[in-house]
Amino acid sequence: MNNKQIIFKKRPIGVPTADTWQLESNPIPELQEGEILVQQHYISLDPAMRGWMNDSKSYIPPVAIDDVMRSGSIGVVIKNNGNPKFEIGDVVTSWGGVQQYAITTGESWYKVDTRLAPMPMYIGTLGMPGMTAYFGITEVGKIKEGDIVLVSGAAGAVGSIVGQIAKIKGCTVIGIAGGKEKCDYVVNELGFDAAIDYKSENIYTALKEKCPKGIDVYFDNVGGLILDAALSKLRMHARVVICGAISQYNNKSKINGPSNYLSLLVTRSTMQGMVVMDYTKRFGEAAKQMGIWLKEGKLKSKEDIYEGIENFHETYNRLFSGDKKGKLVLKVIEK
Repeated sequence: MNNKQIIFKKRPIGVPTADTWQLESNPIPELQEGEILVQQHYISLDPAMRGWMNDSKSYIPPVAIDDVMRSGSIGVVIKNNGNPKFEIGDVVTSWGGVQQYAITTGESWYKVDTRLAPMPMYIGTLGMPGMTAYFGITEVGKIKEGDIVLVSGAAGAVGSIVGQIAKIKGCTVIGIAGGKEKCDYVVNELGFDAAIDYKSENIYTALKEKCPKGIDVYFDNVGGLILDAALSKLRMHARVVICGAISQYNNKSKINGPSNYLSLLVTRSTMQGMVVMDYTKRFGEAAKQMGIWLKEGKLKSKEDIYEGIENFHETYNRLFSGDKKGKLVLKVIEK
């Protein structure tokens, strides 16, 4: 039995090209004592993957050359060599990487119940994107009823959940997304109060029109010019949550930083970075609450699923082209 794997071969400059990775088919080693073999069904594709390829200081070590490309995953235990924590047939999730099979001692893997939610949801709304949204907006954004909340990347995996949580908490929510279809989606399906199409609208004019009173919380997934524009609309004691900067990840030159940062001083506002790993011990708390909201119909989950490990590069590119809605997932199990 062979394992198809995406191997990281070359650190990209700018947008990753086809030779950044290599698809290999390698024999699966025999299990050592205490190891399990997981047949992976779905792989999570996240903008953070671009940062993990850079050999620079970050919140997590970079992916090493010739290693399996890092990613979240979910699958089923199909072999067990004396590991008491797991049984054959258990559905488990962790950082299994972009491959069809993962061998592990089970450390940092945990079991999930597919009777409560389908597999892809556990690497989306009930996985890292959902945890990022929950703790980012409640703990760092410190939202309260009546706040005006602005969310960039509003149709994406994290932004779509951020906006819905803010609505559940009694906030007015404005989303920023690219294109009419996505803007209609966040308003008509997700319940945002308004949306700004950054592709067709002047962002400063649109913010003036749709946030006339300013904003209390800005949840930033994109950075760049949109972050700069949002800083110009802060109310007193506003909170800016820095979750990502997808507009800047493929830059070949210096990252575009905010020029309107002095508005933080004038409005006595705060701007704070958010890394989801800091909240690992509290994931159960968030998953329980979001599970309740899902059951009540207050929270909607959307997974955009593509098939075939050989299509990894093409599917990865959708993260940055904007050709997706919700959580991007790749199905790697072969029938």
